Parts: sequence; structure tokens; C-alpha cells
Amino acid sequence: MTAAPVERIADHLIAWLRRRADEAGAVGAVVAISGGVDSAAVAALCMRAFPQTTLGLLLPCHSDPRDAADAERVCRMLGVPHTTVVLDGAHDALVAALRVSGQFIEHPVALANLKPRLRMTALYYFANRMNRLVVGTGNRSELTIGYFTKYGDGGVDLLPIGKLLKSEVRAMARELDVPERVITKAPSAGLWLGQTDEQEMGFTYADLEHYLMDGPDAVSPALAMRIERLMRTSDHKRTVAPTPDV
Repeated sequence: MTAAPVERIADHLIAWLRRRADEAGAVGAVVAISGGVDSAAVAALCMRAFPQTTLGLLLPCHSDPRDAADAERVCRMLGVPHTTVVLDGAHDALVAALRVSGQFIEHPVALANLKPRLRMTALYYFANRMNRLVVGTGNRSELTIGYFTKYGDGGVDLLPIGKLLKSEVRAMARELDVPERVITKAPSAGLWLGQTDEQEMGFTYADLEHYLMDGPDAVSPALAMRIERLMRTSDHKRTVAPTPDV
């Protein structure tokens, strides 16, 4: 993010959302609200960009009920029209079908990624039906190291906070009147109960921001190597599927 005041950046992102929707012939936004700061900030931006045509979706999938409560709190305090689609049954049916295939293996990451991919499917159902765009909630910190599910939470039309670091999202969230509890809670992708981003990444968002803002010398050599490996191996997530030369 530039050195411009937070409110000026928010105004820029609101105008950007409106312009991109207009270019796509869309009339508004659909956004998944998880109970975390990123989705809350994006929901607030969408409400300012499309006050009459923003829909928040709460998509619990064997999720922590405290996250659902925080998501409800966000919607209530920001005035976001919303609906809840419980994906537990769809998830269980898909896992059961995979088991029947005879090729099923209890792979924690593969199973965890089913949840965001089911959420993406639900988001696009509503977006297609209502002629709206799916607005994603990934920030620069996550996108840089590939900390998102390809065709899951990465399966979106727009990423308004994709150039903002986690700390910058928090600052903007305060400007946008997001509940303080949501701003300060431990970030989690909700992949399993008790999961946190920093525990799974193996380093803190603050460490990652030091690297991104000040370069590899700002962190330990071991951490720099780990971050660079994550950046390199996740490159495929940030690019269109390649096609061969013929």
C-alpha cells in the first residue's frame, strides 16, 4: 500500500470495484464472510461500492461456531444483507463418494481444500444468478506465498485487498468500522478446528511483512529461504493455466 491515508486508499478501492463491475456488465458483489478481518474489510468495501447489491454469504462447513458468530456480528454491524448456506452435508456426501471410488486416502490437506472449493461453488451460484461478481478476500501477504486454495478461496473475480499487507488490512478495517474483536482475533482459514494461519505457515505475518517490505536481509536466512520456496512453488496458483507452444 502506498503512503496515502487509509481513507484515501479505501475510496480508491471502492471506485475500482465499481469500475470493474461496470466493465463486466455486473450489478454488484457476492462475498464470503468468514468472521475474519479480511472478509470483513472486503464486505465493508463492497457495501460502500454497491450498497443495494452486495450479498454476504456465510458458508460454514464443519466450522467453528465462534467464526459463524463473528461473521453474523460483521454483517449486523456493517448492515450487510446475507444468507447462510451450511455445506456440512455437501462436504460429507463428496467425501463419501470419494471413499467409494476405491482411491481414497486420508490426506489432511486434500480433504481441507474441499471446503474452500465447495464455498467457491456456492459463491458462483449466487453470483451467476444475480449477475454479480465474486469478490475475493485474499491479501498481499497470503497471495505472495500461495496461502490460499487454488480454485477455492482463490477462485474469484476480483481481489480488492490483494495489494495490501495483513497489517494494512487491519488498519483499513478500523477505518471501515469493522468490529475490533474481528480485527484482533488470530487469523485462520478455518480449514479445521483450532487451525491458525501462522501455525500452519510456520512464521508470523509480521515476519513475512518484514521480508516483503525490507527484503530477505530483514529476516533470518532460514526464514528467507522458506518464504522464497513458498513463493516459487506456489507460482502456479497466481497464473493462468499454461498452454504449450505448438
